[in-house]
Amino acid sequence: MKVEALKCRICGKEFPPEALYTCDNCFGPLEVKYNWDWIHDHASTEKIEKGPNSLWRYRDFLPVNGEPVDLGAGFTRFIRATNLGEELGLKNLFLIDDSVNPTYSFKDRVVSVAVTKAKEFGMKAVGCASTGNLAGSLSAHAAKANLPAYIFMPKGVEKGKIIQALVHGAKVIEVDGTYDDANRVATEVAEEHPDWGFVNINLRPYYAEGSKTLAYEAAERLGWNLPDQVVVPMASGALLCAIYRGFRDLERVGFVEERDVVFNGSQPYGLPISKAIKYGGGIEPVRKMDTLVHSLAIGNPADGMFAKDIIERTGGFAEDPTDRDTIEAVKLLAKTEGIFTELAGGVTVAGLKRLVEDGRIDKSDVVVVYLTGNGLKTGEPVLDYLDDTIKIKPRLEEFEEVVA
Repeated sequence: MKVEALKCRICGKEFPPEALYTCDNCFGPLEVKYNWDWIHDHASTEKIEKGPNSLWRYRDFLPVNGEPVDLGAGFTRFIRATNLGEELGLKNLFLIDDSVNPTYSFKDRVVSVAVTKAKEFGMKAVGCASTGNLAGSLSAHAAKANLPAYIFMPKGVEKGKIIQALVHGAKVIEVDGTYDDANRVATEVAEEHPDWGFVNINLRPYYAEGSKTLAYEAAERLGWNLPDQVVVPMASGALLCAIYRGFRDLERVGFVEERDVVFNGSQPYGLPISKAIKYGGGIEPVRKMDTLVHSLAIGNPADGMFAKDIIERTGGFAEDPTDRDTIEAVKLLAKTEGIFTELAGGVTVAGLKRLVEDGRIDKSDVVVVYLTGNGLKTGEPVLDYLDDTIKIKPRLEEFEEVVA
């Protein structure tokens, strides 16, 4: 079998590959343990390249056996960002643009895997705690899988993201509190209903594996080579950890040569992971989060200490741009590359800009930057920072006057 067990990331205790997510020995998080002999025997770069233009071209590396719940996520645009690179002084800048996924965020990757696993386990419903993007993705995949969906969201999420969840028929529960409050309630519901698959709770070990495909795609699009550096947005830290594991997977099976990829993260100002890396100390939870970037506003990041370890161990760094810097970065990306990313992407680009300015990224480095969502989902906060429309009467003379 491809999946041997679930393994605690802290103490190493192993468990059967079921709907489990916490170690009963040390309360550490669980991750999938693979049978690498099986993967060696079944996977090849040639097989991948002949596969579907979606994340399921990497099926041999994913923890599922059944027919995928597939909306076509993954294998998104891989862009050589020459204009943005010139603006920042980088010769080899590449963007993976997940704003063009079916529900317009990278969450389609993780949800496709998790809902497939829920079907495999015979679960009767699916659910999640979400700041927006996951809600939209889960509701769409649940509709495709013909499963009821329950979404727990904190107060203050952008209306566009709530609409996206509701239109697919999900039950949206708005919790009067932060994401951490919504996640706590969702966890209690998951424990009360063990035959419901909460993708980022009791299915989390499988769910997290979907993000590894962002590493596989970067390597494949670079001709089965690894980049010198990556810049990844951080909320819980799980995405950065998954991309790191993905590169290690490819090294393990010999698809790429081993390379010390430098991992950099970016998170809104004042949040725990970047704060710990920039200013020292451990990951200290934050209750009050004063940022417009709701999709990254997790005050108690579940994978924070693991992300911090990867960044520091690989010689990387973490940046913490302000909301104003984030919005300016959204505008910069749009004006240089024609991509309107959501605020999380603005945090990533703003972090990239600082890393270059501080000399942490060399101009000749091959750099891959991850854009995780579409700007149309978070347009309202950006609007106040844009020029107003030019208003004229329907006469040529008035147009000539305003452009003179």
